[in-house]
Amino acid sequence: MAEPKENEFLDDIADAEAEEFAQSLDELDDEAIEIDELRAERDELKDRWMRALADAENARKRGDKARREAEQYGGSKLARDMLPVFDNMKRAVETITDEQKEASAALIEGIELTMRGLLKTFAKHGMEVISPEVGDKFDPNVHEAMFEAPVPGTKSGEIIQVSAQGFMLHDRLLRPAQVGVSSNPG
Repeated sequence: MAEPKENEFLDDIADAEAEEFAQSLDELDDEAIEIDELRAERDELKDRWMRALADAENARKRGDKARREAEQYGGSKLARDMLPVFDNMKRAVETITDEQKEASAALIEGIELTMRGLLKTFAKHGMEVISPEVGDKFDPNVHEAMFEAPVPGTKSGEIIQVSAQGFMLHDRLLRPAQVGVSSNPG
């Protein structure tokens, strides 16, 4: 039988301490890994929250823009439908002769007042009349060329006749002014 060494219990203590130290390192590694995982999850949730916040802000801005556009341009269909009424009233006022004014002064005055009221209502709702004059330069952004004709004494691209006035609704073209354009060369 071999005799036990005197310091064997010291070896057992050292082994136990080493094993305990290894376990504590494993626990620290597990805690560090868990902390790293929690940090990664926190960062991902923060990123998702920031994106959701940005999406909500963008949706609010789009909604505000849509609301403003609906306020400004929501009546454009009605406004466009009223333009022939304006055109007919304008033609009626333009065809009144002096004799008719004398014979039916009150009726003519009523028609002219209605025309002015219609124009005031248009202006109140952001409609602006585009009234080109003969001799103005043709602008394809606000004019529609109904025909071209070589007219002596005019330059190419000059308006030679106005068939119908145009209209803007705020900053959008509702109807271009209908014009005839000179096609003189040079």
